Amino acid sequence: METYDPEQEYVLANTVPAATVVIYRRNAAGGPAQLLMVERNASLAFAGGATVFPGGKIDPADCELAAKLGGDLDLGAARVAAVRETLEETGLVVGIEGTVDGMIAAQARQMLLETGDLAPVLDAFGWTLAPDRLVPFARWWPRHRTERIFDTHFFLADLGTGAVDIEVDATENRHLFWASAAEALELAEHGKIRVIFPTRRNLERLALFDTYEAACANAEVFPIDVISPYVEIRNGERWLMIPDGLGYPVLGEPIATARRG
Repeated sequence: METYDPEQEYVLANTVPAATVVIYRRNAAGGPAQLLMVERNASLAFAGGATVFPGGKIDPADCELAAKLGGDLDLGAARVAAVRETLEETGLVVGIEGTVDGMIAAQARQMLLETGDLAPVLDAFGWTLAPDRLVPFARWWPRHRTERIFDTHFFLADLGTGAVDIEVDATENRHLFWASAAEALELAEHGKIRVIFPTRRNLERLALFDTYEAACANAEVFPIDVISPYVEIRNGERWLMIPDGLGYPVLGEPIATARRG
């Protein structure tokens, strides 16, 4: 007989499925590949003012489209949401097959903002989803009582040269910029951007690799197990930790310095 756990029941009842994308482009100067970072508006309830990767919650329409495509429904819906949220937030088209240029992407984004549904946008522009272009990298789900509980799938995507325009979605974000993972960590270290605990841990892992291909190879080595941070006492101090063996070079930091949302 299973034991009733009110804490887990609360987490399950209040979890919001979500997806986020680490978007790569080649560095024109020849250095490590750059990642697209999004600075969220300070007024937002979750991660207000923080710098994150593009993404957001999975909508019912994302699940409906994923069901039509077949395969793993949870992973499929997360991929659909990742494509949709990226187009909404940045104007970039990832994870599709079809003709795309700056003008087409802008038109598709406007249609998506009006309908809120990716399926009619795909039909209107003759696109098909290419789910394999969104490579699973990690899955984070904090299983403790917090104001916002997100079960988030992290994906990797590649823009190649990255010679495309991006434009901020001013309703949720206030700034978009490209930086290598190491550069983003340096900005955070000097207080120029604010990153929350999952973003910092993922940047530390991504900073181990100079290319999209190397990051994808790393993602294939380690299992995509659910990462649920937990508290551990170290020398009398409370630390926020993640499990070992999932590819992360840094497993935690003192709760006093960890930003969780």
